[in-house]
Amino acid sequence: MRVLITGAAGMLGRQVAEICRQRQDEVCALARRELDIASPAGVEKAVQGFRPQLVFNCAAYTNVDGAEAEREKAFAVNGLGPRCLAAACRRQGAVLVHVSTDYVFNGEREKPYGVYDPTGPVNVYGESKLFGEEAVREAGGRFFIARTSWLYGPGGKNFVDTIAGLAAERECLRVVDDQHGAPTCTADLARALVDLALTGCYGTYHVTNSGTTTWFGLAQKVVSALGLPARVEPCATGEFPRPARRPRFSTLDPFPLKEALGTLLPSWEDAVERYLAGKKAAPGDK
Repeated sequence: MRVLITGAAGMLGRQVAEICRQRQDEVCALARRELDIASPAGVEKAVQGFRPQLVFNCAAYTNVDGAEAEREKAFAVNGLGPRCLAAACRRQGAVLVHVSTDYVFNGEREKPYGVYDPTGPVNVYGESKLFGEEAVREAGGRFFIARTSWLYGPGGKNFVDTIAGLAAERECLRVVDDQHGAPTCTADLARALVDLALTGCYGTYHVTNSGTTTWFGLAQKVVSALGLPARVEPCATGEFPRPARRPRFSTLDPFPLKEALGTLLPSWEDAVERYLAGKKAAPGDK
């Protein structure tokens, strides 16, 4: 299969490209410097030139706080970009897999969000990602929208690596304990996205590692898995003001992911342990 991947230098794009190559797909993996997805002409040239059967959009503006000051940039990448890709895929007859976020929800409830629950982002980043989702749906082609959350993995700055580094240097860490979500390993997510793309069951899905925790709970797990002596103490979001609001509860209900794939992703605890064990085995891998 001919597969085009945008954002191929990022944490998720790298994993998707690796899995597709392992499956013997013909892969065109384009980093941001090679394809600006907010350029209609650039997107059209890339799609018409390679003529993919399947496109994974892993490109995104992910600086949640930065988006508050760079609204136009966030909407260009997260909104206009998916619009350009969806239109080009429709003309080419290609399937688009577009990656979105839990931050399209406002977080004001106590149970996981379903795929058709009302959205209501509380920050510019979430607004820009919701714009991208709606643009993909409006284009009218064959698509998957995969919302995910709290990503970590090799090849990019992420919370798990940050905590691992700080815990090795400090005796005590204070971490927010009033934001709930599902940490998701890019290796597990990429595998699920590739498998989902081959089902032909188009539509919107929630794709995260199973279970839910807080940033504090995730930090505790990292420190414990590494066997470090650092203490992790809980604190409130209000103690560390940020430019962008965060949803208080953004856990995603996976239905109907299992019905489409036949399985759910492993638990977030299992994923963290595997990821950290892999880093220990290959300490030079950044």
